Amino acid sequence: MFNSAVELCEVWRGSLKESLHVGHAVVVDSSGSIVKSWGDPEQIFFSRSSSKMIQALPLVSSGAADKFGLSSQHIALACASHNAANIHTVLVEKWLLEIGLSDSDLCCGPQTPRDRDAKIDLFKANLKPCRIHNNCSGKHSGFLTLTKHLRAGANYVSIDHPVQKACLEAYEMTTNEISPGFGIDGCSAPNHAFTLKGIAKAMAWFADANSRSDISSKSAVRIIDAMMRYPELVAGEGRACTELMRAAQGQVALKTGAEGFFVAIIPKKKMGVALKVLDGATRASECVIASILVGLDVLNPANPIVEKYLQPSILNWDGLKTGFIKPLIK
Repeated sequence: MFNSAVELCEVWRGSLKESLHVGHAVVVDSSGSIVKSWGDPEQIFFSRSSSKMIQALPLVSSGAADKFGLSSQHIALACASHNAANIHTVLVEKWLLEIGLSDSDLCCGPQTPRDRDAKIDLFKANLKPCRIHNNCSGKHSGFLTLTKHLRAGANYVSIDHPVQKACLEAYEMTTNEISPGFGIDGCSAPNHAFTLKGIAKAMAWFADANSRSDISSKSAVRIIDAMMRYPELVAGEGRACTELMRAAQGQVALKTGAEGFFVAIIPKKKMGVALKVLDGATRASECVIASILVGLDVLNPANPIVEKYLQPSILNWDGLKTGFIKPLIK
């Protein structure tokens, strides 16, 4: 894993290169062929939250989303790692209420909101964070909706639960691989391991969904359209997923994951991207995904928002620029 990794981006302070991030990245087309790669695309990783659109696929393709009247906003939130701003938590609360459930039915743990205003509101009200504040509460609301549709048991995060079996089936269909195993994610749901190329193939499968007419593909189109239509629900203000999707103006669906994972779905080019920074640094994965998308002519490097991630400044506590991060691939 480490021997085959390549240098992805570097960190400068003054005239000295201070740090270096290494890893693997790959771009795949709709045929499953590699367009570009850096490092070893056959390395196996957990894609973490970057692949929530795959986990949302059974929610839509099963008919559960339509049965319970879910909108594009609900579907975008099912793919989210959100900030727990009001736009996120209010929608989750209403969603749970509409399916006859509540915060206590969520299996994800409580989490302090990333959104500053939401955090202050909780502090002022002397309240503790709830499960709806968990960044994965939208995904879990989707799991609960599918659970009700399937009339399955309450422990929907169990690896043997029908919801998780449906998720694994979606993973293996879109990656065209058999997962060698799984781990438990931060939100208590199973997270299946695949090759980096397999995850990129899954993203390319989503990117090319418009050319197919089966139920799963039509569902994929709805999911990607929802993400690109409501980028603020997929992450939140000040987040790379949200800001870069806005900058791309409907050309790409983006999703970050923990431990330096990032994916991109590019419908117009029918391509998928997956990358893994080996030290797990988000600052590196954001920089590298921006660089790859600039290289694919999906993002304009002159756009100030793109520049913010492509070559971000490093500021000290007094707001002084002390260095910058520079991508080494494109």
